[in-house]
Amino acid sequence: MSTSKNYFLTIAISIYAVFWIALAIHPLDRGDWLLENLLIFISVTVLVVTYRRFRFSNLSYALILIFLAFHTIGAHYTYAKVPAGFWLQHWFHLSRNHYDRVIHFAFGFLLLYPMNELLIRSGRVKENWAPWLAAAALWALSSFFEIIEAVVAMIVRPDLGAAYLGTQGDMWDAQKDMACAFVGALLITAWLTVVRGMRSAPN
Repeated sequence: MSTSKNYFLTIAISIYAVFWIALAIHPLDRGDWLLENLLIFISVTVLVVTYRRFRFSNLSYALILIFLAFHTIGAHYTYAKVPAGFWLQHWFHLSRNHYDRVIHFAFGFLLLYPMNELLIRSGRVKENWAPWLAAAALWALSSFFEIIEAVVAMIVRPDLGAAYLGTQGDMWDAQKDMACAFVGALLITAWLTVVRGMRSAPN
């Protein structure tokens, strides 16, 4: 990926790279860390390979990197043991560490705008439909990732299943994760719809 003419992207990627390297040192569970980082490796590979054909806006790249940074933290500690999740658990008197829920919410909340941009610019989708289709796409991706996570855990490291999936004893964990992603996506969808309506309203 050549970012020589985009100083913002160059700086943003450099900051994330340093952050990733720092958290790659002595993770809580190296096996779980490797599994969690499959998402990062795949995402970065796709963005690099497609960069010449499709370039997101700087805002979209920033949102993507923020999401990956949150995921990097989860990979370092394992999702069930992230300190920020324990802080939330203590402050709100929750029964478990909800950092995984925060990340699934962020998946929809942070990636809706990039997906919306992709559909409008590459898929030629009309602006009034794009946010809703983007929300549906992210919900589908969230469901797909839950299935892939389970399959990867069973094939690669069955002994890491609980840590990797982060269920923490909740039999409805996957459904709740998908719901969080959908709610996050719907919030940004509603915001984009309102902003578009305000722009198109007569003065």
